[in-house]
Amino acid sequence: MNVSDNYRGNWESYWSETSDAPGEAIWDSDPSLTAEPHSALLLPHADRARPIVDLGCGNGTQTRYLATRFARAVGVDLSHAAVEHARRAAGDTPVEFEQLDLTDSDAVKALHDRLGDCNVYMRAVIHQSEPAARPAVAAAVATLIGSAGRAFVVELTPASRDVLGRAAAEPSGPPPKLQRVFHHHLKPADADEGEIPRLLGEAGLTVLAEGDTVLPQTEHLTDGTRIDLPARWFVLAGR
Repeated sequence: MNVSDNYRGNWESYWSETSDAPGEAIWDSDPSLTAEPHSALLLPHADRARPIVDLGCGNGTQTRYLATRFARAVGVDLSHAAVEHARRAAGDTPVEFEQLDLTDSDAVKALHDRLGDCNVYMRAVIHQSEPAARPAVAAAVATLIGSAGRAFVVELTPASRDVLGRAAAEPSGPPPKLQRVFHHHLKPADADEGEIPRLLGEAGLTVLAEGDTVLPQTEHLTDGTRIDLPARWFVLAGR
C-alpha cells in the first residue's frame, strides 16, 4: 500500500511552510539530546562500517550527526519539501538525502539493493503514521537491515498524549510550534499501548535491547518548561 494523498499532502504543506531555521520544527531537537545518545545505545550492537539510513529524516539534523558516527548516512523522507530542507542544511556535509515512501515496498527494496544490509535510525515515525500504513513502515525497517544490519527505533508512548494535552490547554493556547502541528493535521502519539512492539515483532524484528526515554522538543510551556514527550526505544535485529 501507499500513504493516502491527504497524509502526503499534510507533510508536504508542513515542510513547505517551515523555515530553514534550526529548531523551527517542534521535533528538530539538537542531536546532543537525540541522535547522539541514541547512537550510543545502537553502536554496541551495530557495525559502523555499514551505512545508516535515517527514516523520516525531516530537515536532516539527526542525519548529519549520524554521518559522523557511521561510514555513510542516507536520510529519506516522504516529503519532497523536507528533503530540500535537508539538502540545503547539509552544505558540504558528506550525507545523502532522497524522497522515499516507506510504504512503497518496491522502493524500499530498491534502496536495500543499492546499499546492502544497513543500519537504521527511526525516530517517532510509526506513531504518527496512518494506522493502515504502520505495518508497512515496520516492514521497511526489516527490509533495510536484512540479516546483518541493526536498527534503533524510538516511538512516542500514549503517555505523550497527556503531555501534549496539557500543552494544548495552556491559557494562551497551544505553543506556536505545536499549533502548527495541529494546523497541518499531523497526529502525534496516535499509536496505542503495545502497538509498536507488536508491529515490530510482526515485521520479523528481534528486540536486542529496549528502554524508556523522552523525546525533547524545541517548544516550551509558558512557564519555560521544555516539552519532553515520553517514549520507548528499541535496538532491533532481523530474524
